[in-house]
Amino acid sequence: MPSSAFPDGGPPLTEDEAEDLLRCICFKTGPPGAVGVELEWFVHDLRSPYLPVPRDRLDTAFAALRALRLESSLTVEPGGQLELSSPPAPSLARCVATVAADLSAVRSELARLGLALTGSGTDPWLPSRDRLLREPRYDAMETYLDRFGRAGRTMMRDSASVQVCVDSGYEEPGPLGYRHRWRLAHLLGPVLVASFANSPVLHGRATGLRSTRQSLWTGIDPLRGAAPPPGREPRGAWARHALDTPVMCVRADEGPWAVPEGLTFREWLRSGSPRPPTRADLDYHLTTLFPPVRPRGSHLELRMLDAQPGDDGWVVPLAVTAALFDDPRAAEAAYRLLLPLAETAGPLPPPRDAHWRAAIRDGPTAPALHRAAVGCFALALESLARSGAPAAVYDAVAAFRERYVLRRRCPADEHPTGAGSATGAGSATGAGSAPGARPGAGPAVGPGTAVGPGTAPEAAAPSPGPAPAPGSAPARGPAPRSGGTAPVPGPVPAPVSDSGPAPESGKDPRP
Repeated sequence: MPSSAFPDGGPPLTEDEAEDLLRCICFKTGPPGAVGVELEWFVHDLRSPYLPVPRDRLDTAFAALRALRLESSLTVEPGGQLELSSPPAPSLARCVATVAADLSAVRSELARLGLALTGSGTDPWLPSRDRLLREPRYDAMETYLDRFGRAGRTMMRDSASVQVCVDSGYEEPGPLGYRHRWRLAHLLGPVLVASFANSPVLHGRATGLRSTRQSLWTGIDPLRGAAPPPGREPRGAWARHALDTPVMCVRADEGPWAVPEGLTFREWLRSGSPRPPTRADLDYHLTTLFPPVRPRGSHLELRMLDAQPGDDGWVVPLAVTAALFDDPRAAEAAYRLLLPLAETAGPLPPPRDAHWRAAIRDGPTAPALHRAAVGCFALALESLARSGAPAAVYDAVAAFRERYVLRRRCPADEHPTGAGSATGAGSATGAGSAPGARPGAGPAVGPGTAVGPGTAPEAAAPSPGPAPAPGSAPARGPAPRSGGTAPVPGPVPAPVSDSGPAPESGKDPRP
């Protein structure tokens, strides 16, 4: 069958051409500075978050949201999660202002319809969601990921994330060079997972993990969800990794897409079966790879963060990440601070090495990750002060550091379902509803409050103890209060039991 019978057509691609293309189209270099963020949210009933929202009601809401004039792109995920993707912004301040304005418009429209956004890495209330999107991509994705267990389904339907995008960096060596930034992203990854873990509950039940969402990523296809082996030149390592990862689907103009079993893209290039692959097939294959850090043209996607609670909880991971990447002093200091983690990570690549697994299970109570987090937040605050970041952004990071980082805590420890305790001020800036509360929804669901069928039992572990001595960064403004007990850490699911599906959507991402 001629290749023109398939999407995009184009001449067949050779193995050498594919490898050369991968080296050219990923890690495009240039002056760093642009920043972007992708925010995923669950959509719940404003008054009864534990009740499923009917499909027709969601369709009405999504149609209304698409009519809004937004600067960000708005898309719907397979389980009905809402995603807002900012345009690349020339500064952190512009990115925050753009997304905050768009979110305000989205929330107002949803509130008019009796709906609200919930920030959590996994859906804390509902049993497994139905898949709303019935498209060939997601049909094929579900068929493929089902071969590895149920984690893939849950990832598609029942998870939500914050993804931060930073430029690849310069071609030349140094703290702003692409090699340094690629390595820094992987070293920083488990520290971000631990600091911002916010998914201790799945399908109404406590899992014993700080980041259930990230644990689900360890349960999908081991190659598709993993980083290339560390310590190699990024372009070559990524090209080999992409070619040696199995093909998720072979697209067709009509009918279901083929889902080959165990066919890597390299093998497809060599065999030419079921049809010769083209450049368009290679481009599409790259959208089906889900490592924790993904090169996308001229930028890197950091994909390991749980969705955050409150109206503006997303601002803190965005600000910390941007500060540690785009300030050369902070980038070099963070790299040196984090480099010892590589010596104790073990032989497996992220996100399966020892530090990533500790972040999933223990969050910031893991000693090495806690030390690294204290240092990274201090560096980020110093960088934000140097760069003249908006006072509200600086104060949000400082408040998070006081409330969580110095106390070996994370948002999972104050989860609104009762898996933790929420007693302090709720938004990232210390003003607003309790963490995870929905604007306009009335009181937050607090500890011990029923959350509907399958209510999570309240965990009862002793708190991690007094905070260590504060780090070197100055703190502007009073810190919010902290309190409550942490959930009992448990083993990382291997991946997650058959009780339901697993985290992130795996949609076709945009640059």
